[in-house]
Amino acid sequence: MPQSLARVLVHLVFSTKNREPSIAAAIRPLLHAYLGGILDTLGCSPLTVGGTVDHVHILFSLSRTQTIAAVVEEAKKGSSKWMKRQGPPDFWWQAGYGAFSVAQSQVSTVSRYTARQEERHRGQSFQAEFRQLLTRYQLPVDERYVWD
Repeated sequence: MPQSLARVLVHLVFSTKNREPSIAAAIRPLLHAYLGGILDTLGCSPLTVGGTVDHVHILFSLSRTQTIAAVVEEAKKGSSKWMKRQGPPDFWWQAGYGAFSVAQSQVSTVSRYTARQEERHRGQSFQAEFRQLLTRYQLPVDERYVWD
């Protein structure tokens, strides 16, 4: 085969440091667009970006020349600098993240899930949601090292 082809879909989730509610409603759409722009620059097509006051969800197509870790590093670094210029100078993302594979057949479901974070979190914390994702993907975790 003379060319390399890939379609790897990733559902990425990360929160603010200590889940501080520092992503104001007014700035949220701008932050989501900025994160999408960072991914675009990396050759990773963003499909949906959503979130709430303390975390984001990004559904994207991973470029065949990037690693998940490199994409996360650039997304968090660039958006953190951008957030600090917008207002809270003490804005930080948590150190870790969750990255989950998504089947092409589940894109519309995960896209809706990502876009509807506001309504989803009226009755559920980020931590409870993240635990559900870990269970769904059968990822055992030591909670002493997940939350920062």
